[in-house]
Amino acid sequence: MEQQIKKGGISVQTEHIFPVIKKWLYSEKDIFLREIVSNASDAVTKLRRLASLGQYDNGDEVYRIDVILDKTAKTLTVSDNGIGMTEEELDRYICQIALSGALEFVEKYEGENTNNGIIGHFGLGFYSSFMVSDSVELITKSYTGTPAVRWVCGADGNYETSPAERKEHGTSVIMHISEEEAAYLEKYKIEEVLEKYCAFMPVEIFFHVADEEDTEKKDPEEPKPINDTTPLWQKNPSECTPEEYKEFYRKVFHDFREPLFWIHVNADYPLNFRGILYFPKLTNEYESIEGQVKLYYNQVFVADNIKEVIPEYLLMLKGVLDCPELPLNVSRSYLQNNTYVSKVSAHIVKKVADKLNSLCNTAREEYEKVWNDIRTFVEYACMRDRKFYDRVKDSLLLELTDRSFTTAATYLENAKGTHENTVYYTSDKAAQAQYISMFEAQGMQVAVFDKQLDVQFLSILETYNTDVKYVRIDADVADALKSDEAVAEDKTLADLFRKVAGDEKLTVSFAALKDASVPVLLTISEDSRRMEEMMRMYAMSGMNLGMNYPTEATLTVNTISPLIQRLSSMESEKQEKAAAYLYRLALLSQRKLTAEELQRFLSDSYGILEML
Repeated sequence: MEQQIKKGGISVQTEHIFPVIKKWLYSEKDIFLREIVSNASDAVTKLRRLASLGQYDNGDEVYRIDVILDKTAKTLTVSDNGIGMTEEELDRYICQIALSGALEFVEKYEGENTNNGIIGHFGLGFYSSFMVSDSVELITKSYTGTPAVRWVCGADGNYETSPAERKEHGTSVIMHISEEEAAYLEKYKIEEVLEKYCAFMPVEIFFHVADEEDTEKKDPEEPKPINDTTPLWQKNPSECTPEEYKEFYRKVFHDFREPLFWIHVNADYPLNFRGILYFPKLTNEYESIEGQVKLYYNQVFVADNIKEVIPEYLLMLKGVLDCPELPLNVSRSYLQNNTYVSKVSAHIVKKVADKLNSLCNTAREEYEKVWNDIRTFVEYACMRDRKFYDRVKDSLLLELTDRSFTTAATYLENAKGTHENTVYYTSDKAAQAQYISMFEAQGMQVAVFDKQLDVQFLSILETYNTDVKYVRIDADVADALKSDEAVAEDKTLADLFRKVAGDEKLTVSFAALKDASVPVLLTISEDSRRMEEMMRMYAMSGMNLGMNYPTEATLTVNTISPLIQRLSSMESEKQEKAAAYLYRLALLSQRKLTAEELQRFLSDSYGILEML
């Protein structure tokens, strides 16, 4: 027997759906006010659009939204003078959950135009009012002049409509705040929510606190709007002054420090988003580098720190992004799997790279002033993204020991003939001062890499460009520091230094250095030292690798030093004391002495004084 196919529509009973709406519609209850004010903004936007199409004569009307708090009546009201609704429209858009008047308006008047400034799309926003209300009252009058209508609905979903008195077109949503949500009857709380979510909405918003004795009494002076309807990101960069950018930064992020510089993003089709991104100034390198990028949708605040829109390595940025292509109530999972978001992210990376290159090429003096403030950011970004490095590699600056700046390309050009394809650097100008003076005496530039991140950064640079090597100045004795004089090995001296060092495997070499005042130099190979530092870093982070990496140290004896020449002819006891003293001086130029080494060094020093 053939089975019959049944068809039907799913029905929802209001007494069951309203408790769900009240508790779960939005994760944060504060959002209800954003939704109701957004609806009011949409009502104005629609009427403005009809006027622009010649379907409504708005004359000299001034559009506005009023938020009125009445603690005595326990109500919070949002009123607008926008498009309003007829009784039929109210029944269609308010009495039926999730039927969006905004979508129907867009389909009728906008066609394919998605950049229309309409905020609401899903028809659920109005019902967020029930998250904080025992009942909601709505009084509306259509711009068409049809009679005003009053609609009242309780938390159980039962409503009634009746004729109402209202002179001007528009809508008032009166929320009767429930006892458990009494916090929303406090002035500071409403001001906080309005500042967070509505600070840049496109229609002027006025906040009033009703007089307790006479709710109809009006303030003698009209208050100023609480929002900026034309935020800086909506303007063209050419229309904005540096002071406006700084003032906007202070206003939005409450940061008294001026930003280092900013990037004004104005992306048209197909991305269609705007924003301003700031490089903040840090007090020190250990300060938290987490920034704050605020996401907006048609000037309505959506969320803080949307990490999916900004690449992880640029999260130190502060700024605002207005993305009308994203839904207002966006989810993390949506962002993670959205191609539009990935394109926005890629565009931001490109704009940041372009800004760095522009500063380096056209505002070099300004760029050098901020380089040490942004260096850690830029290095980390290069480490995380090879494409970003390829974009900015010619704008990466090297700070030199004389506090001037150069690029790697210019450094290597100047190094031709002495140390080609090698960048020599110092990690501690004070501890490595002797080596620095030796290099500078030969006209060789020394770069400064003294940040915690630099060891890893230099290793990454060497993988990106295998032709260039970065070597710390105390890692070996550069050929440029040696004279052309032939040098013979002295096994007796080599054994003596191994003995006083307490290390039979110590590598001892002999060279004629151009600086005769330096008797011995202790160097540790670049690879060995980097590995040792990496192991130390892992140990600090709690990782136990269960191994000790051998340190490859070399003691270079300067054969033209008068001290070394006299050392060979000394009596054995004095010779050993002098050799031990020289070795520990060399050790001291490499690192801090251990307690035992310091005790031996002091003892040797006293012995040397006794000989004198």
